[in-house]
Amino acid sequence: MKNFVVKTIANAGALAVAVWLLDKITLTGGSTGKKAGTLILVALVFGLVNLLVKPIVQVLTFPLFILTLGLFTLVVNALMLLLTSWLADKLDLSFHVEGFWTAVLGGLIISIVSWALNMVLPDDKD
Repeated sequence: MKNFVVKTIANAGALAVAVWLLDKITLTGGSTGKKAGTLILVALVFGLVNLLVKPIVQVLTFPLFILTLGLFTLVVNALMLLLTSWLADKLDLSFHVEGFWTAVLGGLIISIVSWALNMVLPDDKD
């Protein structure tokens, strides 16, 4: 359970960095507490998308991974971020990613920050 919480916090932090760095990834809301709550909920949606959808997409696009020597991962990450944005809109969460290339850059930022945070945060397998 702790591992799930740590990964959700890391995803929320990574999403916050992407919102901060990129103008076309937006998080609207009143107070800082409301924005933090929205980030946690979006991080949960993002985690579920990466858990359920991403493996299927990776299997279906495996030849493209081979042809591009893994660079197609950027496209898959962008698609997962766009799907998260779409689901957040359907769930009435104030998170939006505008455009494919913004999603590519945002996916890259989220991957790097999430990796760094997962290296620093404790990782209990309980």
